[in-house]
Amino acid sequence: MNASLKSVQASADTESAARVQLAACYRLAERFGLNEGIDNHLTLLVPGYSDRFFLPPFGMHWSEVRASDFLVVDFDGRVLSGKGVVEDTAFYIHQPAHRLSPQGRCVLHTHMPYATALCMLQNPRLEMAVQTALGFYNDVAYDATYNGLAFDVTEGERLARALGDKSVLMMGNHGVLVVGKTIPIAFERLYFLERAAQAQILALSTGRPLQVIPEDVVKMTVAQFGAGGIVGGKDRADLHFEALMRVLDRAQSDYAS
Repeated sequence: MNASLKSVQASADTESAARVQLAACYRLAERFGLNEGIDNHLTLLVPGYSDRFFLPPFGMHWSEVRASDFLVVDFDGRVLSGKGVVEDTAFYIHQPAHRLSPQGRCVLHTHMPYATALCMLQNPRLEMAVQTALGFYNDVAYDATYNGLAFDVTEGERLARALGDKSVLMMGNHGVLVVGKTIPIAFERLYFLERAAQAQILALSTGRPLQVIPEDVVKMTVAQFGAGGIVGGKDRADLHFEALMRVLDRAQSDYAS
């Protein structure tokens, strides 16, 4: 095989692997109860491109999304490959996030229950009161303005600007937007954000005040997280996602088809 053919094959293999990971992301989000009907969206820039992303056709339940189902949609809203309908808010939320966020290769938007419950409060802040929350220290943006459905690009751009260089946007009266440079990183953020929000909501439900962790301990623990991010030469997020994919391989292996 000559060099050009090898390059084409490598590109195809990379795209195939990305499709499989994104399909796994949908299945896992549904498995953990992070989805809401057929709404919300999880997207990924097509490998090798900065102006097009994978999106399943609207109308699919997350539990049935397969790697082969994804449309390729460019930043002008054109479907470059695949068959199906692009839902308006999917395009108008995700295109600006992919385009404007420095971490936005993978963009996950959900109405997952506990994080969304925080977004309904006058003070939606994720408090530094449990170890899980410390992983989000100084990495959460808050948008208190709810403007209805994102039916034009200006609303998506507003949300992307509110996100800025953070990995999480708490969207007032709406839900969350989580971004990452890879699917494993973004899904890790999404999963643990919901767990941290769940712990906070449960603690607040007792009616007793939260015991917030002192700032110096928070900063020390954040540094420890950074130092312990690689285990056995592999990123914790990759190890987590690989383990979750093995669970899917045993239970719902058709996601990769």
